[in-house]
Amino acid sequence: MRKITKVKCVSHVGAGILCLCVGLVLSVAFSARMQAQTPHEGPKIAVKTNAVYWATSTPNLAFEFGLKPKLTLDVLGGYNPFTFKDNKKMKHWLVQPELRYWLCERFNGHFVGVHLHGGMFNVGGVNVPFGLFSDLEKYRYEGEFYGGGISYGYQWVLGKRWNLEAEIGIGYTRLNYDKYECPKCGEWLGKDSYDFFGVTKAALSIIYILK
Repeated sequence: MRKITKVKCVSHVGAGILCLCVGLVLSVAFSARMQAQTPHEGPKIAVKTNAVYWATSTPNLAFEFGLKPKLTLDVLGGYNPFTFKDNKKMKHWLVQPELRYWLCERFNGHFVGVHLHGGMFNVGGVNVPFGLFSDLEKYRYEGEFYGGGISYGYQWVLGKRWNLEAEIGIGYTRLNYDKYECPKCGEWLGKDSYDFFGVTKAALSIIYILK
């Protein structure tokens, strides 16, 4: 079998992810300024966690900031550092900001959103949802991803401080990756990319209103 030599390649995605993170910081700063200038218009800041995302063994946390009476900024972060038995892993980190428009009032009822996402992954020996990498039991994939999409959701008010949220989103994800022979210490097989169109967000979140 001919041995393949890995070619070092400079990724353009890293720069894109850096720009995304800088944009998030600026967006949060802008939202804080808007809150200081705007009279009380309902909840202003909430913290939440996505139970669907936890089902993939990924700890996650999101903050949502009120910008205008019907406009909010939601920023989700997830990080999975775990390796399981037989070297099964779904290691990754994700940042996903979303701008939301509420049909009635923010933090209550129907909303539509537009989101971006970016991160890095190292997966092998597991089944990934939505048809990504169908041969993960034999190979390991390591790389970066970025993309965006649109979403629809609904938020229920449970009490003075507690809400429940359901959301589904579809869109585009670009994956740039290295492929390896097996989930652990396998031979490098090459570099490739994949364009995914489908579900980019699925959430059932518990929310706590901070203020």
